[in-house]
Amino acid sequence: MSTAAAPARTLRTGTVLADLLPASRARDIALVAGGAALTGLAAQLSVPVPGSPVPVSGQTFAALLVGTALGARRGFLSLALYTVVGMAGVPWFAQATSGYAMPSFGYILGMLLAATVVGALARRGADRSVLRTAGTMVLGSAIIYAVGVPYLALATGMTLGQAVAAGLVPFLIGDALKAALAMGALPAAWKLAGRAS
Repeated sequence: MSTAAAPARTLRTGTVLADLLPASRARDIALVAGGAALTGLAAQLSVPVPGSPVPVSGQTFAALLVGTALGARRGFLSLALYTVVGMAGVPWFAQATSGYAMPSFGYILGMLLAATVVGALARRGADRSVLRTAGTMVLGSAIIYAVGVPYLALATGMTLGQAVAAGLVPFLIGDALKAALAMGALPAAWKLAGRAS
């Protein structure tokens, strides 16, 4: 076996992109805080959807990206920090909102779970190829909707069908575009990391 092949194998065994940085507690704290801040920043890229209390925003994409890049534990902690700080009053949820008394709060809880799941999958190599990344993003989005849509129905008194029409259907095209971005970005990052090692 050549020594040139060894680094590439190391990159692909139980490693997420964040693990390529030198390990330290300070690194992990910075990654968790940075992931929360990125999600809060992306949430401000927000457009209201007519007839829906849920806006189109960049926070779902950021949450899935954070989970995939940081791994399950740091991804969970990052989205937990985002959630708790937003509940405490920092206006960094979509449309500069905060708190938990809003119909879209279920999507935030879904992002917390989704970041954990996609992070666990990334550690198993689910972000290394275009097809696997696509599947990971679709699963992460499905988890967000599985929590967010029923919560929306309960919070607003909508039927489940109405909640699907208002809180899922208008977002499918945007989610496909976000998945396409991730499908290009994550495998490309791994290729660059492999060349740099």
